[in-house]
Amino acid sequence: MERRTKTIAIANQKGGVGKTTTVVNLAAALSARKRTVLVVDLDPQAHATLGLGLEKQPGVSLYPVLLGEKDVADVIQPTKWSNLNVIPSEVDLAGAELEFGTREDRLQMIGAALEPVKKSGAFDYILLDCPPSLGIVMTSSLVASDGVLIPIQAEFLAMDGLALITNSIARIQQSVNPRLELNGIVFTMVNAVARLTQDVMHEVRGHFGEKVYETTIPRNVRVSEAPSMGVPVVFLDPRSKGAESYRAFAWEFMAKNPTRFDASAAPDGERNG
Repeated sequence: MERRTKTIAIANQKGGVGKTTTVVNLAAALSARKRTVLVVDLDPQAHATLGLGLEKQPGVSLYPVLLGEKDVADVIQPTKWSNLNVIPSEVDLAGAELEFGTREDRLQMIGAALEPVKKSGAFDYILLDCPPSLGIVMTSSLVASDGVLIPIQAEFLAMDGLALITNSIARIQQSVNPRLELNGIVFTMVNAVARLTQDVMHEVRGHFGEKVYETTIPRNVRVSEAPSMGVPVVFLDPRSKGAESYRAFAWEFMAKNPTRFDASAAPDGERNG
């Protein structure tokens, strides 16, 4: 089967919902299943960069590519794990909202920067870790993507936050990128015994149906500890509940987003291996 790179933006305008943790561990779990993955860290905090064991370096990010000073191939960095590469972030990206706000091509700039990577066929998945705001960088990321994955917590006003970002998706579909779709919603930091959690999950599933992933990510100490060690929890502690959940989520993600492999053909016994 010919490889078709899938570009997925992982986005939520609300911080603290497990967005970057989901990017890091989804990427790690996919790479462990021999899918080639490029994480593009677009959040100036660079938490995805650090969580994958890399350091922030001036000039090593998508920022100089957007300025036309570097080729995208020059800023792709390998990690210590096979099949997993990163375009790191740096603090200069914090000024992108102001610096690029008047560019005529601001909506297409990230897609144009990544186009050589997509055409190369080097990666099965490109995962964009978007900043937690509905600004130019997030909007341009959505324009560059095939789908949007939304990590959320099952908490009060979750539906309000979902409405904001799904409205943005709809506007971009209609005006700039008709191929963009809601890839799915994944619940993170789940406390399964809390009544509010169950109520919110029921409401969201009732509204979005099959767009909500069956797999949920529980609150887990090892998931919280892993970023400070620069190692995804799926590698740090493969038998932890968090790692098992992210591996199960990765299988579900692959089934929804096939590239050169048919994920559904994998034996059930391998799915948590």
